[in-house]
Amino acid sequence: MLGTGALFSTAYGNVGSSIYYALGLVAVYALGMTPIVFVISGLIFAATAATYAEATAMYPEAGGSSSFARHAFNEFWSFFAAWGQMLNYIITVSISAFFVPHYLGVFWSPLRHSPGDVIGGIVIVAVLAAINVVGVTEATGLNVFLAIADFMTQVVLVIVGCVLVLSPSTLVHNIHLGTAPTVGNFLIAIPIGMVAYTGIETVSNLAEEARDFGHTVPRAIGAVVVAVAVIYAFLPVVALSAMPVIHGHTALAGEFAGDPVLGVVKNLHLGGLQHPAEIYVGILAATILFIATNAGLIGVSRLTYSMGQHRQLPERLRQLHPRFRTPYVAITVFGLVACLTILPGKATFLGRVYAFGAMLSFTIAHLAVIGLRMREPDRERPYRGPGTVTVRRRTLPLFAVFGAFGTGAAWVVVTVLNVDTLIAGTVWMAIGIATYAGYRRHQHLTLTQTAKVVVPGPVVEREVEYESVLVAFEDGEYSPQAVATAAKLAARRRRGIHVLVTITVPASAPVNAAMPNEERRAQEIIDSARVLGGRRVTGHWLKVRPGEAGRRIVDEARAIRARAIVLPLPPRRAGFPVFSRTLETVLAERPARVIIESEPLHEPAARAA
Repeated sequence: MLGTGALFSTAYGNVGSSIYYALGLVAVYALGMTPIVFVISGLIFAATAATYAEATAMYPEAGGSSSFARHAFNEFWSFFAAWGQMLNYIITVSISAFFVPHYLGVFWSPLRHSPGDVIGGIVIVAVLAAINVVGVTEATGLNVFLAIADFMTQVVLVIVGCVLVLSPSTLVHNIHLGTAPTVGNFLIAIPIGMVAYTGIETVSNLAEEARDFGHTVPRAIGAVVVAVAVIYAFLPVVALSAMPVIHGHTALAGEFAGDPVLGVVKNLHLGGLQHPAEIYVGILAATILFIATNAGLIGVSRLTYSMGQHRQLPERLRQLHPRFRTPYVAITVFGLVACLTILPGKATFLGRVYAFGAMLSFTIAHLAVIGLRMREPDRERPYRGPGTVTVRRRTLPLFAVFGAFGTGAAWVVVTVLNVDTLIAGTVWMAIGIATYAGYRRHQHLTLTQTAKVVVPGPVVEREVEYESVLVAFEDGEYSPQAVATAAKLAARRRRGIHVLVTITVPASAPVNAAMPNEERRAQEIIDSARVLGGRRVTGHWLKVRPGEAGRRIVDEARAIRARAIVLPLPPRRAGFPVFSRTLETVLAERPARVIIESEPLHEPAARAA
């Protein structure tokens, strides 16, 4: 289960990555007003974060604004929000992948411009899509490390920049509102500035895996808001001090529009540290953006699966691969769409389209929280956002009202002032609504009716009233010797046997994804254990993320007050440690006596730890 720290690092890894392109995108439109744009969009983001914190704590389920709209309104508006989210995820994939080559240009300059950046971005999306189809395990520890390294690097850049180049007078002289930028460009820059906050949906989508979600989710979101506010309040100031606006132009919106943070480093004049600092930032930024691209693909696959479960998209789209158990159709289809959006090589267009989808889904999220406050004012809320306002004897959440006004106005601006954005966004939403309406009609469902696909749950029998012996199997690896050993221990101590079978779900699929073959195998293991161990054997299976099995076994042992844990020793493989990660976790925690059952060639033997 995820705590506040894990949720924060995961969310900041996504939100913090956007500084590597958002700074340049906003500067193209806002020029010397860029710091002010980030302050305004930051205030809107803070209100949006409060909305997500309150609604997610109420409904800890994947889906974000789509889930909120389902509870507040109906299934059609849930789909509408989800389809806007889908656009966000696709643009996150394409824009993150597009900027990776720009930062790798520190090693080879052709990557900093077309066609190198376009080809590089498409290759990155294709490679990551293939990896997600195969379902390679996420390196969670590495992601957390990189998120921390990313945040610390940005803090150091702010501190060093404030010492070396910060100039208040330069910042004042950079501003020429009305000419550079024009009022129209300044207004457009505000919704584009919201691209800096991609990833707030991440915490909401991980709520089902959060520990004590009523507290950890709001705390994690609050920590992300503070961290992001610090960076976006100071880094644009440093950037425009180092690259001032001269005659309506700045290198931040020109030469370094594709790699703005690298541009900041290049203009800090660090002496002997200059070249090493450029290489470090180039590698770190490319790595962070690579991970953000992967996170976007994972978001696409999970959202598709969630929409399929609620009969919002055809069943074919959420179909799992027969071997890898990942939603390969969704990953392939939407990965291809991401590649198509990269082809024109227009980063500013990607930023505007992202703003279209993000402002749409954020506005629906705000309206959903307002609607829930009006419809269910007395409902228990583990977290309540700050401030209230009374309108016609109704108490409304001030943060959601402000947020809805801000994101709604931003959506109007980005669509009214950009015909290409209006056309692209409208076409996207029209395709989605037509698909939704056709599929619902085929399913004989109304547009507003909620009809979730029924997935049979595991048969769970728990003996929590007394101490017991826990036997744990991972991913279909059954050992009758382990059950026999547990039966001897239970017989000797007159205690029951509980069998836990963990099923590992790839990171690209929701944790509750249907995996019928694995579920059937897990139930067969439990049934086999009952045949061997007798009527005192109970059991259930549990879905876990890669690397999480050991922790869940420890939690289960504590929940049933097990006096002993019996684990089979996995087959020895050349080049791999004797003990698996699961065994190492259980042995490190050791909530009870641990018996490791080995199966040598001739006679079984057990080792106690």
